[in-house]
Amino acid sequence: MTIEIKVPEVGESISEVEIGGWLKSAGQTVKKDEPVVTLESEKATVELTAPDTGTLSQVLKAKGAVAKVGEVIGYMEKDGQGQTGPEKPQTAELGAKPQPKQEEPRIMPAAQAALAEHHLKPEDVQGTGPGGRILKEDVLRRVEATSQVPPPAAQAPQAQTTVPAPEPVKPSNGREEEVVPMSRLRRTVAERLVAAQHNAALLTTFNEVDMSNVIALRKEYGELFQQRYQVKLGFMSFFVKACIEALKQFPALNAEVRENAIVYHNYYDIGVAVGSGKGLVVPVLRNAERMSFAEVEMGIGDFARRAKENKLKVDELQGGTFTISNGGVYGSLLSTPIVNPPQSGVLGLHAIQERPIARESNVIIRAMMYVALTYDHRVVDGREAVSFLKRVKEVMETPARLLLEI
Repeated sequence: MTIEIKVPEVGESISEVEIGGWLKSAGQTVKKDEPVVTLESEKATVELTAPDTGTLSQVLKAKGAVAKVGEVIGYMEKDGQGQTGPEKPQTAELGAKPQPKQEEPRIMPAAQAALAEHHLKPEDVQGTGPGGRILKEDVLRRVEATSQVPPPAAQAPQAQTTVPAPEPVKPSNGREEEVVPMSRLRRTVAERLVAAQHNAALLTTFNEVDMSNVIALRKEYGELFQQRYQVKLGFMSFFVKACIEALKQFPALNAEVRENAIVYHNYYDIGVAVGSGKGLVVPVLRNAERMSFAEVEMGIGDFARRAKENKLKVDELQGGTFTISNGGVYGSLLSTPIVNPPQSGVLGLHAIQERPIARESNVIIRAMMYVALTYDHRVVDGREAVSFLKRVKEVMETPARLLLEI
């Protein structure tokens, strides 16, 4: 039984996606719910899983191609266990094992047919599929390369085809360039950030936070916290809580411009920027004001883990009323973050460094962090922005305020 592989609904207002890459090749066996292909939208990269166990029989859209929601991008043949009968699986199985005594997993069925058609042996072709498997494209490349070389050199082409032509024209001075198309996610991020600078009046204000008390608190209770909740007590949960306290006091930073109106949100959906294999993404902690420290840490840890695996859901990247971006994990000492539209503010965190500071006419060494707040001046006044950042500083330097709510 033939099964269509279609592009699913991947989020509101998304009508098309870009094929990020096939995780399986035509002729390979696929288990039910096993990832088959990655799809890139303007909001996220998602994995499309197999609807049933079977064999991927045909790929209609190659990597980089654009496909609309609902469009068929490939076909697979169901595994024959049940009402479909044993014929198709047997055929696929036989095709996948043309020489059972030798390299049964190395030759794909379509490649085997191409080898026979062009009177080639498997050892004449270099496989580029997973695990060195020989694909139909590998055979056709070998045939094409052979046809472009004079007939006497029956063996010479083999040596040359092992090196595909990625050496276009090397400049004499050795200066090379590589042109790589931007992914749909990267293009969308670029468009949104440029739009934010064009459509909003962005300013940035700075302050510094003495992190010594939070560090001491983590040292004292970090082990107990981890034993109880099976998650580390990090800095992000403190900043999420501190931002919520400040947002309650200065609601303009939790608002957005919608046409000619300002919409104030009475809930706190905090976006947390995390790195993924495809770039920076901002999943959202919904109703973060209701979450405990442990829930915040578990939520962020889960986002970071799934972002690296490209398994974040589209709805987890939508919305958000305020964003926190921690460039300090990469070593950044100071930066000016860009607001994530349509939000009105983003807090940038940076590396913690021990620095000498003056306290009560004495110079002491403290663990200091620069923080930066970029805000939309259409909604937020400078006084509100500075006061917001000052409030975050106060809460972080005296974390007991979070418990006492003062």
